[in-house]
Parts: sequence; C-alpha cells; structure tokens
Amino acid sequence: MSLACTLNGPLNLSVEHLSPQEPGPGEVRLRLGAGGICGSDLHYYQHGRAGIFAIRAPFVPGHEASGVVDAVGDGVTKVHVGQKVAVNPAHPCGLCPACRAGRSNLCEKMVFLGSAAIFPHIPGFFREHFVMHEAQLTAIDEDVSLGEIACAEPLSVGLHAVRRAGEVLGATVLVTGAGTIGCMSVIAARLAGAGRVIACDPSERAREMALTVGADEALPDATAWKGRVDVALEAAGHPAALASCLAAVRRGGRVVQVGTLPPEIPFPANDIMSRELDYVGAFRADIEFDWAVQAIRSRRADVRPLISAQLPISQSKAAFDLALDRGRSTKVQLVPG
Repeated sequence: MSLACTLNGPLNLSVEHLSPQEPGPGEVRLRLGAGGICGSDLHYYQHGRAGIFAIRAPFVPGHEASGVVDAVGDGVTKVHVGQKVAVNPAHPCGLCPACRAGRSNLCEKMVFLGSAAIFPHIPGFFREHFVMHEAQLTAIDEDVSLGEIACAEPLSVGLHAVRRAGEVLGATVLVTGAGTIGCMSVIAARLAGAGRVIACDPSERAREMALTVGADEALPDATAWKGRVDVALEAAGHPAALASCLAAVRRGGRVVQVGTLPPEIPFPANDIMSRELDYVGAFRADIEFDWAVQAIRSRRADVRPLISAQLPISQSKAAFDLALDRGRSTKVQLVPG
C-alpha cells in the first residue's frame, strides 16, 4: 500500500492508504522524492478553494514534485528504474488556440495535477507512488537533491512572471511578498539580468531569505521606492501589496500579478490610465518549466536555502501547519513515510 495526503475540505486533511497503480504503455510509476506545499495548497487547506478553483470532492493535492523511477511501462525510453526525475504537473492538449500560440499554460483543456480547476479533480503528488506519462518527466543525473528538483515548478512560476514583465535587463525590479514564489521571482529577475532587485515583506525572516537568494534590498514596505521602479511583481496575493506595486512603478512601468488575490478588491483604474501603466497577469508557466530544471541542475539557481523542512506524508497535517507559519518556514516538503 501507498500513503497519500487527502484534502476533504477546509481544515479537513486525512492520510489514506492507496494501492499503487501499474504503469501502462509510455507511462512511468514514480516513488515520490519530495513534494512541495505551495500557496495554492494552503488556500485549499484553509478555505477549500484557491482563487476561482474550489474543492468539490476529496482529492490529493500537490503539484511540485520530484520522483525516483519505480517501474516503467512498455515503450518507455526517456528514463530507467532508479533514476531521479523532475515532474511537470501540466498536461496541455497541444491543439487549442492557446497551445498553438505557444501559451500552453492557458490551454483550454489543461490537465494540471493537484488542482481543483476541473472536475473530477486530478490527484496530485502528495502520495508515495504515482504514474506519469514519460513526456512529463526530465531525467536528472547531476548531484542535486530530490528536494531541489521539486523546486522546479515554483521556480518556473517566477521565470514566467519575469518573462511576462518584458525586458528587465538592467531594470529596477520590485517584488512584493518574499515567500517561495516571491523568492523564486527574485532569483528569476537576477537570471534575467535585472540591475536592482528590491523585495518587500513585513516578515523579517522572509526579508532575510530574499537577501539570501539575491535581492539587493529587503524592506518592510515599498514607500521609499514610490514612482521609481521599472517593473513590480506582486507575489504576496494581498491587496495592500498590489497597491504598493502600483504606487512604486514609474510612469509607463509594468505591474505583473503573480499572487492570487481576493475575488473583489478596490482597483485604481484611473491611475493606471493616467500613468499609462501596464498591468498583466502571470499564470503558472509554459516552457519555463524546462528552463527551471536546467537552472537548478546547473545550480545557476540555488534553491537550497528556501527548503525549510521535509516531513513524511504520515505527518501531513503537521507539515501543512508548519507551512502556514511564515515565521518558521519558506518551503515545506512532504516525503515518503
């Protein structure tokens, strides 16, 4: 039997025993390496929903994972038993207008593991064994840990946010929120050649983490940068953070919303108009997942400082509660056991 963390509704989490699946042709069964608890997982845990996606039936969350190949089906050539792999949770159709336009993250028929976006929900990675098509796997031979490899998905979100920001070479970039996605956005801005990166977060621990991964400054708020930054990335998912971004960007600057905000918030539409600000969204990632894997395996992106703890699936509730405590954790991961 295989342990799995199941969300049944708000603050209702259980650990179940499941029978491992057998891989079919072109499929691979993985043993979980590490599975990161994301902000959306915490939204599901606390509120039963993440943005517009609501839990309608019990399901296994988790969309950040690495694994070790446990068994392979007929015809599999990309990986072999015992090999470490990065796992892409996104399975776009490849045929819809968004996919054909090179924006597969917006696929009309997206199957995204560990998300309540569609019903029946697609189980995620918080289970000891799961089966994937080999196309969603990247073999890792380098000496990087399974915990690091599991950070490819959140790093891809940061990379996508920076790509949505446009040209950032030499630019001054503000990141509001220095949790996992904020810190990944700091790393991504650095990789893209930003001239100066400022992180804002009320948490002293979060600010220290942002400095560790490459921010030039880490401040409790962005007041000192009003009207001075070229690009602002909102990664906190809080209306006050969005307001800080809009105030901080210069005339003609760009704000990228990465975080999940409440359904209805006050919005300074006239300010955006009169200052000709660009306001864009950044949702998940596309080709950036592959970029993230390459950056981690080469250690051009060092995500090790962000991994605060790894707990066994049998202690899933303790892991989720720790992940909610920003004073003690950045990235908490589940591992087998």
